[in-house]
Amino acid sequence: MPRHPKPALLAVDLDGTLLDPHGQPHAKDVRALRALSKAGIPVSILTGRLYSGTRAMVEALDIAGPVGCVDGSHVVDAATHTTVFHHGIRGRHALALRDGMAASGSATFLFARDTVVHDAAGDPYLGYVSTWSTDLRRAARVADHELWDAEDGVTAVVGVGTSKQIGRAVEAIHASLTDVAQVAMFPLRRVRESWGMVVRAVGGTKGTALEWLAKHHGISVEQTVCVGDWLNDLTMFQVAGRSFAMGQAPDEVKRAATHVLTETNEVGGGIAKVVERVFGLTVDAA
Repeated sequence: MPRHPKPALLAVDLDGTLLDPHGQPHAKDVRALRALSKAGIPVSILTGRLYSGTRAMVEALDIAGPVGCVDGSHVVDAATHTTVFHHGIRGRHALALRDGMAASGSATFLFARDTVVHDAAGDPYLGYVSTWSTDLRRAARVADHELWDAEDGVTAVVGVGTSKQIGRAVEAIHASLTDVAQVAMFPLRRVRESWGMVVRAVGGTKGTALEWLAKHHGISVEQTVCVGDWLNDLTMFQVAGRSFAMGQAPDEVKRAATHVLTETNEVGGGIAKVVERVFGLTVDAA
């Protein structure tokens, strides 16, 4: 049995991987992904963004298959732009999440129905979330918004604030939503002296989405290849047959990957290198 089964799918992260720090894709990487698709190898996106913030890249890459959004909580058929499956926090659990966020004092961003809702407290941090969705809505008070009661549930909640505020929110979630919600707390790279958190329903990660993609395309997970740069990519690194960390990725992410690229999102070309070296396609440098 070969050490590495023949690669049959490439999944890429967006921010920090395909996209530069200004949110623009690197042309060589786009050409590489389009060439891979043309050669009959499925290409997918696994991102923290909502689908509305992902769709432009889906179309730029001519992706016709499913893509994973909100870190695998929402899988969408790119050909029809319809939901394949969605992990949401619903009913009383969504309301408990709302109350815990409100009590923490952090700025809260509610992700539901491909929309991001915020209030005045979130204004200073709009640059952090504005690329995740094209539908940003400002409410008088985010805790009062009707989307906490969305039929398909809350897709995610993002909190931004001091370490103490975010810590309070995390404690509240662990106390009342342990079996329902998964939460990650981390220092923000782009917002100095601030901490962030992301809350999503249990059951969906980039790793579970990659497993689903492999099954959907009739291949083994060992035949999947992925490229990422951040902590939310760790679950897909754990699943993929081969995983590549971008050059600017934190050490923890690099240690989890099977390979580390020298290319960063500043200069681009990391995805193109993977396409050339793993899939054997030559990418035009023009």
